[in-house]
Formats: sequence, C-alpha cells, structure tokens
Amino acid sequence: MTTKLTTVRSGALTTVQDSGRPGHAHLGVPRSGALDAPAMRLANRLLGNAPDAAVLETTLTGCALRPDQDVTAVVGGAPCPVSVDGRPAAWGAPVRVPAGSVLDVGAATAGVRSYVAVAGGVAAEPVLGSRSTDLLSGLGPGPLRDGDVVAVGTPAGPVPAPVAAPWPGPPVELVLPVRPGPRADWFTSAALRTFTSATYRVSPHSNRIGLRTEGPPLERAAAGELPSEGMVLGAVQVPPDGRPVLFLHDHPTTGGYPVVAVVPEPALAAAAQAAAGTPVRFTLA
Repeated sequence: MTTKLTTVRSGALTTVQDSGRPGHAHLGVPRSGALDAPAMRLANRLLGNAPDAAVLETTLTGCALRPDQDVTAVVGGAPCPVSVDGRPAAWGAPVRVPAGSVLDVGAATAGVRSYVAVAGGVAAEPVLGSRSTDLLSGLGPGPLRDGDVVAVGTPAGPVPAPVAAPWPGPPVELVLPVRPGPRADWFTSAALRTFTSATYRVSPHSNRIGLRTEGPPLERAAAGELPSEGMVLGAVQVPPDGRPVLFLHDHPTTGGYPVVAVVPEPALAAAAQAAAGTPVRFTLA
C-alpha cells in the first residue's frame, strides 16, 4: 500500500522539488529544482534516499503533514522548530512520524527555505524526467494547498544510523562571485565599479524566479532595447530600474534586458537562503 501524506497546513509556499529538468531550455522550459540543492541532497543522504529524490521545499512559514503510515523524515535547510503531535523533534536529523501524527515544520528562524525529505522520497508524477514544481511554466505538481495528498515512494532500505550532519547556516551577508556577462559593455565604467563595490540588499519581492536587489542603480552606456536572447541560471539581469536581478531555478529561458554578469551555480545555494534585507555584494570571481 502506498504511503500518503495529507497536507494539514501548506504554509506560504510549499512545492515538490528534486534536481530539476535541465536540458530543455531550447523548448522554453526552465531548469526548476531545489534552490538549495546541497540541503536537499544532505536530507536525502540522512534517510538513505537517492541524492535527487523529490522533497518538499517550504518558504518562510513551513508546513504540516500527516502520514497514513509510519514514516521517517528529515527537516533541513533553513533552521526551524520541528514537532510531532506538538512534541519537539529534531531538526536536521531523522525523525520517526507515526501514522496519523502531525509533523509540523515551523517558521524559519533564519534563512528562507526548509526541506522536508521522507524515506522513499516524494512520489509525484515525473514530467520531462523531473518531479519538480515549476512556478513559471506550470509544469510538475502545483504548490501544495491545505488538504492535498502527496504519495511517498518505497524506501530503498533501512534508514542509516544517525550521523552528525554539517548543515551550513544561512548567510548573514551574501557574497556572490561573478564573471562578466555578455552585455557588460552596455553599462558605464562607473556602473561596473558600483556593481562590484556597492552593498545591495535582498528585496522582499524575490522569489524562485529571481533574487531581486535594492541599492544603487546601474547606469547604462547603451540606449535602446535588446531583442530577446537566451538566459542561463545565475544570470544577473538589469531591468530598466537599474537594480540587478539574479536569476534562480525558475527563471525564464529568454529575456530582453542586458545581463551584466553571471554567478556560478555552486554559489546559488546561499542565495536561496538569503532573507529579505540580507546585504548582498557582487565580487569578481
């Protein structure tokens, strides 16, 4: 019998995520996938799952789930209180959740996104090889709502013995290495100096599509508009207001604003956990 999780509280935004669906940009399909991929992989490793087994990604306010059979879960990523039927439970380590009990993943005490992994992984229907929710294209399962039911796969074996797991803390300051982008010449020399020397802050309007910043605008050297061109994960695009936007996993595959720089993918996990107001600095890689 397939184990099922009933969503008791869906929170601000809870989605199914795995390693995403790279390789489909030519079809207009973003990569999607867990924004903090190292946190997803570590949570899965603690349960004996495959590294890219699907998990639930919560945003700021967590979620609450009720299994219809006993399950073992790990809550990691952004630190948060965890409880089972109101009793405190471990964060960042395997927790046994009896059938009919409520696993409550509380609001993040730091960072933005927590990850709920269950032994066996979330068994949503794959689309283009991935179970990930894509907020831009609408592919994959929709964001969880109260009352939604999520299936759980069959565990590959017993949960490994507990180990001390090195969970990175959310950034107090987000320092992003950048390489010059294809349209860096669209900006003045002064703007490029500002870009790599000024301190920006994470905007509350950030989401899975992009991390928006607040700070000094970048002045263009070139007037006019670009025809739409391909956009990559980590591209730093500059819209008309001059404030850089860092494209994350649900980013559009094309765009018409100039890309001043690109952030290498390994640096993006920290961006996933940078809360609104976090200082941001762009530094030449």
